[in-house]
Amino acid sequence: MPTDPVEAPPAEPANELGRAMARFIAHLALERRASPHTVSAYRSDLAQLAAFVAERRPSAKAPRDVDVLVLRAWLGQLARTLSPPSVGRKIAAARAMFRFLQRRGEVDKNPAGELSLPKVRRPMPTFLNADAAAEVVDAPDDTTATGLRDRALLEVLYASGLRVSELAGLSLDTVELSTGNGEMGSVRVIGKGSKERVVPLGSYAVKALEKYLARRDELCDAKTGAIDPRAMFLSRRGKRLGVRQVQLLVHRYGALGAGRADLHPHALRHTCATHLLDGGADLRAIQKMLGHASLSTTQRYTHVSIDHLMKVYDSAHPLAKQRRKTS
Repeated sequence: MPTDPVEAPPAEPANELGRAMARFIAHLALERRASPHTVSAYRSDLAQLAAFVAERRPSAKAPRDVDVLVLRAWLGQLARTLSPPSVGRKIAAARAMFRFLQRRGEVDKNPAGELSLPKVRRPMPTFLNADAAAEVVDAPDDTTATGLRDRALLEVLYASGLRVSELAGLSLDTVELSTGNGEMGSVRVIGKGSKERVVPLGSYAVKALEKYLARRDELCDAKTGAIDPRAMFLSRRGKRLGVRQVQLLVHRYGALGAGRADLHPHALRHTCATHLLDGGADLRAIQKMLGHASLSTTQRYTHVSIDHLMKVYDSAHPLAKQRRKTS
């Protein structure tokens, strides 16, 4: 009887540099509780650094043997084929590892700290205007269970500004549709850095969720009737919707509702933040709602509409008031 192949254990690093990198990655995953994406990216970046060191300076067997000259040569090679953001991330990986080793006394200084970050022009976040956002959330067919699910999913993304991974991870017991005292509903999510936060839901999202939940049981396995007992958003087979499935749904309704086939879940997060700011919401409150560790990240959403700026100017600036009187 055939058996599943046994996966071979990872090979032991060839030298002390490789073992130090492995210790740092374990620290990142287990102690810092970094996201799997971050851990995977840093592991790949440091593996590339180890391969470069082995090729260019074979005598460098330990972290202490890696100096800023080797790192600059590595970045020079990377800059030929990679974009500034990718190069910047690799610098960040090297800096974080050597900082970790310095704290443990394994190196005397952080050679990556002497590297200069490439200049990166951060693109403005993509967002929809209010009419386009309404067209997207109105696009699903609300006569079917899947359509009601999709409508609820889009309403929650737009109302709460959740990350796509946070939305996919929602469970029935993490969503509060009614507090019993007239207040709006809320969702409880675990964000980056394993930090929990409570995010409010607007009335439209609550109503959409109520309609979807009334028919949620229709989304079950056709043969067995099996259904995930905890997941909020289910596939047609009763399983929890994954991140990729949510992305595809947003692409689909972006095209159907607003003619935007390039729409992605993060754009709805940006849209939520932009419209809150446009409506006069406090930047600190939005930071807490979105789960940003730094206010500078939230400040990227301060590109409020020119119409709103003109209204504020017209109502507040002394010269604007004076001109109204003279006209």
